[in-house]
Amino acid sequence: MKQDATYIEHLSKDKRLAVLLNQQEPIALKKKKNICLRLCASIMSQQLSVKVAEVIFKRFLELYDGNEPTPQQILDTPFEILRGIGLSNAKANYVRNVAEYAIAHGMDDKKLYKMSNEEVLEFLLPIKGVGRWTVEMLLMFTLGREDVFAPEDLGIQQAMIKIYKLDATDKKALREKMLKLSAKWSPYRTYACLHLWRYKDTPAATQ
Repeated sequence: MKQDATYIEHLSKDKRLAVLLNQQEPIALKKKKNICLRLCASIMSQQLSVKVAEVIFKRFLELYDGNEPTPQQILDTPFEILRGIGLSNAKANYVRNVAEYAIAHGMDDKKLYKMSNEEVLEFLLPIKGVGRWTVEMLLMFTLGREDVFAPEDLGIQQAMIKIYKLDATDKKALREKMLKLSAKWSPYRTYACLHLWRYKDTPAATQ
């Protein structure tokens, strides 16, 4: 609970964010294993709702009898089979690209755990189909990094537009304003994002 108190105390300096924090339970970050698989899952979830993404990922694991596949097993899976679980042509190719890259360059959990956020980005962005948002999700939800901000995420944008009364007509200006606001949340920007996502999924966000 000490960590909860630390990030909540810091983020509560932002009065509008403090309102959210008072209405929500504290959040704990967790590290997950099998980074290659988590990166594939992040690709599968692109531009999909959480529920749809979960369904597709469940189907993906069912291809391997519910077990977590190795990069080689993913690469050995026929393209048509990957398409059959609901992946687009592009996403099926991107998943295979990740597996291929993992085999060629290594994607060892310990190796990536030791990297800084920027080093992880530099290591993974060369993979075709892996963009900055995809790596940011990996940093947050798999590597458990505390200070990641995802300005391109639609949910984060919608929540901040609502809470901070931001003008969404100029995308460049919106991004700059979001970055300026989020700079004050460092070194706990990941927690802020998680609370913003929670807020977006509440009835209050649509009123």
